[in-house]
Amino acid sequence: MKRIVLIEPNSVLAKLYRQMLQKNGYDVVHVTTAQAGIDAVDAAKPHAVVLELQIPTHNGIEFLHEFRSYPEWNDIPVIVNTVITPERLQGLEESFTQDLAVGAILYKPKTSLDQLLLALKEQLP
Repeated sequence: MKRIVLIEPNSVLAKLYRQMLQKNGYDVVHVTTAQAGIDAVDAAKPHAVVLELQIPTHNGIEFLHEFRSYPEWNDIPVIVNTVITPERLQGLEESFTQDLAVGAILYKPKTSLDQLLLALKEQLP
């Protein structure tokens, strides 16, 4: 069973994502902050991370920089699933995909559960 760390501060969305992922055979560890995400990745050894960029305390970009600073985590796919508009992220896509090895950037208001699931399946071996 593939394990996913879900970093999502919205409890309603987190429940929805967790149910959908579990229904599709994934084990889900849900956390709400960047530090909890680092701790969860260290403890859970996930196959992928689904990340909201707007998280409390440290933002998702800070999480990504710390996450990618650990060589043993460089092969773990990250999918950014965020409420931040594509216009606000314009110019950062190259840095996300090349420097931080983000596999997909999804805009929540226009992303269905099926699209999130497909993005995960595309990133996992």
